[in-house]
Amino acid sequence: MAYNNFLLRLLFSSFFILTYFLFAYINFTYIYYLIIFIYVLIFIEIYLNFKLYKFLPIVYLFISLTFFIIIDFDNIIFLNFNLFIFIVVSFDIFSYIIGKKFGKYNITKISPNKTYEGLFGGALTSIFLSLLFSLIFGLNINIEIILYIFLIILSAFIGDIIESFFKRKNNLKNSSEFIPGHGGVFDRFDSFLFSIIIYSISITI
Repeated sequence: MAYNNFLLRLLFSSFFILTYFLFAYINFTYIYYLIIFIYVLIFIEIYLNFKLYKFLPIVYLFISLTFFIIIDFDNIIFLNFNLFIFIVVSFDIFSYIIGKKFGKYNITKISPNKTYEGLFGGALTSIFLSLLFSLIFGLNINIEIILYIFLIILSAFIGDIIESFFKRKNNLKNSSEFIPGHGGVFDRFDSFLFSIIIYSISITI
């Protein structure tokens, strides 16, 4: 089952990344509509599957959406947003892989599968890969970008915990069965929903 989950996670992540870059290549503004579509799917999942305290995840979703909408995609720096997506995706993938392989010590009862090994292993791997990404594409490597990467990773982790809290309150293992045997859209984009708030604030500042 663990292997099947990993394979499904890898396939979905690959599909999303390919779709993301296809949209970005055609017209970067299309990324805006792609993400709006994801928000709509998450709202549908919450509305249909979350029976208890439904109001809270919906409010959380709309707060995240508000911070996303205020991002000016006409003037946004393409490479900067790509780095943000890369940080979130790499942390999500490697914290899962390392946690499954080496995880022993749970972080919180809210999400029993989250381990310190997965958190720190995923964070260190994401920091390394994100700095490599920055180096390859000519971004300045300094203390500010290191702190920025760390902040996005931390917010991605918090987003994961928030979604797990909502699921636990509703006695749900997955937000839906949208991805057969693996979970829903809310499950896959939980890290994005909170980290986009921090990203939006960071580029505004």
